[in-house]
Amino acid sequence: MKLTILGGGGFRVPLVYGALLGDHAEGRVTHVTLYDLDEGRLSAIARVLAEQGEGVRDAPGVTATTDLDEALRGADFVFSAIRVGGLEGRAADERIALAEGVLGQETVGAGGIAYGLRTVPVAVHIARRIAELAPDAWVINFTNPAGLVTEAMSRILGDRVVGICDSPVGLGRRVARILGADPDEAWIDYVGLNHLGWLRGLRIAGRDELPRLLADEEALGSFEEGRLFGPEWLRSLGAIPNEYLHYYYFNREAVHAYRTAERTRGAYLRDQQAGFYEEMGKPDTGALDAWHRTLADREATYMAANREAAGIGERDEEDLESGGYEKVALALMRAVARNERATLILNVRNGTTLAALDADAVIEVPCFVDANGAHPVSVSPLPYHAVGLVTAVKAVEREVLAAAESGSRATAVKAFALHPLVDSVTVARRLVEGYTAEHAGLAYLRH
Repeated sequence: MKLTILGGGGFRVPLVYGALLGDHAEGRVTHVTLYDLDEGRLSAIARVLAEQGEGVRDAPGVTATTDLDEALRGADFVFSAIRVGGLEGRAADERIALAEGVLGQETVGAGGIAYGLRTVPVAVHIARRIAELAPDAWVINFTNPAGLVTEAMSRILGDRVVGICDSPVGLGRRVARILGADPDEAWIDYVGLNHLGWLRGLRIAGRDELPRLLADEEALGSFEEGRLFGPEWLRSLGAIPNEYLHYYYFNREAVHAYRTAERTRGAYLRDQQAGFYEEMGKPDTGALDAWHRTLADREATYMAANREAAGIGERDEEDLESGGYEKVALALMRAVARNERATLILNVRNGTTLAALDADAVIEVPCFVDANGAHPVSVSPLPYHAVGLVTAVKAVEREVLAAAESGSRATAVKAFALHPLVDSVTVARRLVEGYTAEHAGLAYLRH
């Protein structure tokens, strides 16, 4: 079985390959094709994968190419993890937004809109090439903004594209751990959009144990989200929000922390990864060791500005484990390819799952997965405060899609202006001017 990874020179690709190395069952991935526009990054990551696979029985073969059509032909699964504009673009997104006093994070607020406007046209082009060259392939999208990009690709590929994210899984694992439960045996009631969802229950042997956690002050404040949001706010919500909701609930504090930080997250990652790829250009560098060192530092500094805003300091070692997006991707591929039924939190088309949204809206919910794909489960309605955020952000995503299709600057302005974290139409207009002046990838916004 062939897996094609778009963005194959990306830093996190070894996580995916590492997960594949542990799979020796019949029907496993036997070949990985890396696709990227940057030959230097492709070569560096290929070196890391080669060291990972040394001595591993049946390690998948690896090839690399800068030709998209070549990469797609014959693919059974396509994993999309591209970054249009690179980390330099992300750093610019943050800088331009913060200069206007609004959030520039890569998936939330003005930064997320700018990134979406750059990425959607590319994702749509890729979806069309997949439909032409590998129509039977399943597409697993990790490209951010993951929900928006998945929805754009689904207009061409339908339910054969599924979005993944490790945030909900990581949240579920942390809550299960605090409750003394095996996260693999717990049912996680999680609903929302990508980076905009709430864990509303965690069932163990049919019993919802979340109320027990919400009633325990010490336990509630002992893990990442409890420290980030505070026990009092979590009890008020009666749910545990995805960590990205900190940008909404504590927006003023988050913006202040980002504006006063030495570097934004995007600038930090840009500089860190530039150092890694430069080091990888030296033939005597231990590729895998260098990658592990860089990864450890990356995980330890994740959402550092938000923790600074909340006054909670460094991350606990036990919170450093992510939800493992590579494990989610592997579980999804296994379920589809082998009919190994699984329950995963995924980004899929809504259908009739959430009454507040139309059938084509991509949402993030638990899904049953089998050989026929991912099927969202029935969920109870969202409370009004959550409906308000979800529908407002979905409206923004629709304007981003419309702007990408039409090239309308006015529609792009509307996307920015309607976002809950952009507080002025005047600011929205200045953001469009700033982003189009900065990014060649937004030159299509002409009229």
